[in-house]
Amino acid sequence: MYKNYVFDLYGTLIDIRTDEDSAMLWDKMAQIYSSLGARYTADELKYEFRRLEDKQKKKLRGRSKKKYIEPNLTLTFKELFLQKDVKCSDKQARIMAITFRTISRDFFKVYDGVYEFLEDLKKAKRKVYLLSNAQSDFTRPEIEMLGLTKYFDGIFISSEQGVCKPSRDFFEKLLKTYKLDPKKSVMIGNDPASDIAGANAVGMDSLYIHTEISPQDYEDKIRATYSIMDGNFNMVRALIFDGNK
Repeated sequence: MYKNYVFDLYGTLIDIRTDEDSAMLWDKMAQIYSSLGARYTADELKYEFRRLEDKQKKKLRGRSKKKYIEPNLTLTFKELFLQKDVKCSDKQARIMAITFRTISRDFFKVYDGVYEFLEDLKKAKRKVYLLSNAQSDFTRPEIEMLGLTKYFDGIFISSEQGVCKPSRDFFEKLLKTYKLDPKKSVMIGNDPASDIAGANAVGMDSLYIHTEISPQDYEDKIRATYSIMDGNFNMVRALIFDGNK
């Protein structure tokens, strides 16, 4: 067995559906902002959110000179208040981010077999890490709600690091922070272009699991050490333990 298991989150451990273009979402968010003194129409709010998001990306890209960057959208939620001359604390901005995510989320659940596999890894005294392209104030509440936080020995979220998969920097920072030997570690994810390619770049083995929200038409581009193409997470568990990987 490997000593260290690094997981992607969405599409790997969690099945999730969101709609950030929903008219209902932007109408509700505009009502909330307006009720707190920052008056927006739904269309104006959506436009300004996307504009400020792009502005933050350009600023971050220019400062870091990195190709794969990830802004912290909680700062965007705060800026939406400030440009209307309304004060906003960090806590309030975080609440707005959580509210946005809650309204935009249609459903989310842990895939069958995930809890059992994580329990088995902990019993086997293996180290478990999360490496996720995500927004911290969307993701940390969700993994807490689903009871996953306790399983991780370390959590790396792209918006907290300013960089995302498949960047070598993101993978290497995780490896360096927790002193992980890439030869004794495996990356498990559902995206060939970010999870698998990123792991390959730093010398880690990888396990690709194809799920309904995996990128499509990548079958001929998968360069994983192992592949499970039917989305059955119980097969991941069987491969690792019965196959002694």
